[in-house]
Amino acid sequence: MTITSNDIVAVLGPVDETLVAQIIATGATQAELAEAFAWANDDEAMIGEGRPLPAGKVAALIELLDADEEEPE
Repeated sequence: MTITSNDIVAVLGPVDETLVAQIIATGATQAELAEAFAWANDDEAMIGEGRPLPAGKVAALIELLDADEEEPE
């Protein structure tokens, strides 16, 4: 099932509409977004748990989340 804007807000909290549209465009699920959010916020913990490096949609979501953090407010 494709992610909705409500699913995105449930994982990330309030975000701008551009990021919501970019995330929806990936075709990712809420679970994939949650995993990407975890990687983006604490990759050392994820590696420590022995998780494989992200690929596919999760990797694309991480790039979007990282780019959003770098934008000046």
